[in-house]
Amino acid sequence: MPEAVVIRPAEYADLSGLVCLLEALFSLEEDFRFNPAKQRRGLEMMLNNGRGRILTACNANGTVVGMCSGQLTISTAEGGPAVLIEDVVVHKDWRGQGIGARLMNEISQWAQENRAQRLQLLADVDNSAALDFYAHLGWRKTQLICLRNRM
Repeated sequence: MPEAVVIRPAEYADLSGLVCLLEALFSLEEDFRFNPAKQRRGLEMMLNNGRGRILTACNANGTVVGMCSGQLTISTAEGGPAVLIEDVVVHKDWRGQGIGARLMNEISQWAQENRAQRLQLLADVDNSAALDFYAHLGWRKTQLICLRNRM
């Protein structure tokens, strides 16, 4: 029987584990370079700002084995709140146990509690495992593309 995993909001004590998961995630993404100080700073900002949520999946020892984050935005298209989901990652040794789906379900519930009209996320075009995972959960591609401009 698989070991019990608890999904809960992240705490400051989780930061090192979260940064390690981001290192694994960013190694798969062409557009991002891992920088532990930057990633830690970003996580701290999310924990402090009140407009977002970081969820952790922790094993019985309290070790972080998965995470995802959501940030509230305002959508003019929806006429109300929307949530941008990011940083969906489960440690490779813990995949295939439904942890990712549980994280997505929990962040969706948080979005509903915050009256979000829409969930949105970005995924690396070459990460077929992630794209298949999202499709399995009912996510669909849109006609939009992501553009960015560095400041």
